[in-house]
Amino acid sequence: MRTMAWSSKGDLKIAFVGTGAQGASIGADFIEAGFDVTFIEQWPEHVEAMNAHGVTVNLKTRSIHANVCARHLCQVAEIRERFDLIFVVVKAYDTSWTCQLIEPVLAEDGLVVGIQNGMTQHAIAAVVGAERTVGAVFDMASNMFVPGVTNRQNDHDTSWFALGALDPINRDRVEMIAELLRVSGRVEVSDDISSAKWMKLIVNAAQLVPSAILGLPFAEAVRVPGMEAVMRTAGYEAMRAAQADGASIVPILGMAPTTTNDPERYVDEIFDEVLKTFMMPDTLTTVLQDWRKGRRGEVLDINGHVVKTLEKAGQSAPVNQRVVELARSIERGALVAQPSNGTLFAA
Repeated sequence: MRTMAWSSKGDLKIAFVGTGAQGASIGADFIEAGFDVTFIEQWPEHVEAMNAHGVTVNLKTRSIHANVCARHLCQVAEIRERFDLIFVVVKAYDTSWTCQLIEPVLAEDGLVVGIQNGMTQHAIAAVVGAERTVGAVFDMASNMFVPGVTNRQNDHDTSWFALGALDPINRDRVEMIAELLRVSGRVEVSDDISSAKWMKLIVNAAQLVPSAILGLPFAEAVRVPGMEAVMRTAGYEAMRAAQADGASIVPILGMAPTTTNDPERYVDEIFDEVLKTFMMPDTLTTVLQDWRKGRRGEVLDINGHVVKTLEKAGQSAPVNQRVVELARSIERGALVAQPSNGTLFAA
């Protein structure tokens, strides 16, 4: 088995699969840093726009423009090179088939890094093997509504990632990947990436879908009467699910190690940190963005995962169950995402 070529940026072959708002933002940072990067994307107009005009990333105080080599999913079978690193930045529910698609172009000793919501590291490993899987968790707000243009609300200093090897033999290589990823934000290496991903899923369960059900940016939704209590309770249930699954309480988002043994207090700490640092007043959660584009959100991979995990442990998650019911009604067209939906959580 050959050794991954780390000695030169030009020798490292990197692909980003899923180059929407988040993937394009991170990928553009890699291109600007001089890496050999290929974008693989399923939105045809976006692929055409990037190949014709490059990708533009609009940040609060600056813009990045990067020339891109973009390939459509249907062109993956035409790719002859093998990639040392493939960053998967697709929706959690698209993970398995995406990994099946790209496995033939992953180098024998290459690594797949899943920069996603949800517990997707297991789905990646089921396809490419645990020895080629790196789990990741992140917090960065972006949106994309125009092909070739992404709007990133968190610049380098307020974008955060954590990486962790599923196979301990890869820890040194994960350290190297972390160094590469620092072109896009703050990066930590975790020896317990499963717990770190659970901690992020907790805050996602509390914030992403409940606020989307109200059709509002999170910063507004949390001020709707009664909704903050609903959101925090969803987070408390998610913490119980994490612990039932064997997760430990670990610091995320660059926070200092917790000094409390109270799980609910820790949920409050990470809830407040996301609200303070990672959510701008007009930030639309990824779920609400998906709904406005006519797509389904990661409801079952977040709140639905909490419900299923607690069911397996013989426990219930009534608030998360209600979140799933309302969100699925919106996705079926039976309910409209609007502020008055806050009253439905008491139903």
